[in-house]
Parts: sequence; C-alpha cells; structure tokens
Amino acid sequence: MRGDAVNPLGVSVLALLSEGPMHPYEMYQLLLERKEGRIVKIRPGSLYHAVARLHGRELITEVGTDRGGNRPERTTYEITPAGRRVLVDRLAEILRSPVREYPQFTLGLSEMHNLSASEATALLRARTEDLAREIEELSGFQRLARERKVSEIYWAGIDYTYHMLDAEVKWLTSYIDRVDSGELEWPHAISAQHTTLTDRHRPHDPHASGD
Repeated sequence: MRGDAVNPLGVSVLALLSEGPMHPYEMYQLLLERKEGRIVKIRPGSLYHAVARLHGRELITEVGTDRGGNRPERTTYEITPAGRRVLVDRLAEILRSPVREYPQFTLGLSEMHNLSASEATALLRARTEDLAREIEELSGFQRLARERKVSEIYWAGIDYTYHMLDAEVKWLTSYIDRVDSGELEWPHAISAQHTTLTDRHRPHDPHASGD
C-alpha cells in the first residue's frame, strides 16, 4: 500500500461525493443513517479532517457555501476526476488484497487459558449477548432497506458484517458448550508444570543443563 493511500474514512467521503455534492455535516448524518459506523470509525472531528486532507490533495473541490438560519456556514464539496480515479484504485486494492489486521479478540482467545474456565466462559457469554444485540440492530436495518427497495449492492458491507457477527456467535456458542460439557478440557491453575503448545513443540537442546 502506498504511503499516501487514502484511509478508510477518506474512501467513505469520496464514495459519498461520487453520489453528488454535499457538505461534511450531511456526510456525517448519511454515514450514521447507513450504519457505516460498523465499517469505519466515524467522529465529526475526524470526518472534517478527512475532508480537509482530500481537499488539500485536490481529490475533492469546493462548489459553494450556504448558511441557513443561525447555523454556521457550510461548505459543499464535490469529487474531482482525480478523486474518482483514486477511489476506484483504492477500492480495487481493498477488494483484491487481504490485509492482516491483528484483531484484539483473536489475541484474547489465544491467551484466555490464563483465566479459569468459568471466568472465560462467563466473559464469552457476555460477548455473545452484546453481539446478539448488534445482530438484531443490523437485521432491522436490512429489513428497512428491503422495504424501501434499496438494492443490496448498496449495503453489501452491512450484510457482510451481519453474517460475520452471526458466524461468530455460532462459533462462540459451540465453543462454550464444549467447555461446559468437558469435551474441551481446560488447563488447571497455571504453574511451573503447565505445558504450553510451544513447550510441546520446542526442539530438544542437547547442551541444556541436566542433559
């Protein structure tokens, strides 16, 4: 990836402006309405910063300002031809090339044997409850989109997120059941005798003391 690559929020801004000119507040409201916060981190300050950076790189341009009532003056932007090229190139890169993202949850799963089985499963159950609420929220969004006859092409990211969360809940539920039933044996208290995966696969060192 090039050092000057547009970040995820910048991609969202370019994509919004490819639909038509709009000002940052309108972009912010649309992103929230479309549940894009499940896909990119959205904060007003970071959005305005992203707009400023894109404008500085001449990927978007100002097309006018307006002031309604007592509201602050708002600048409307539109995407430039260079911005369209960057959007297309960046989307192609994102879709084609997997990126290793190092999610924290995977780290937690890898190290949760440091907790007791009851602690770990209680935490995982709480996680599945939170995920279930998110799934229900996304399901409601999907129902509304279908009622409004919005093509799934426009909310593929939300649909993907919904199915990934659903798959996570199913995996976690099965994992918890296996621990509870004893099918998956949990290690006892961590001690000097605790054997890790690394220990079991560590090559024998003939020069180690005691050999």
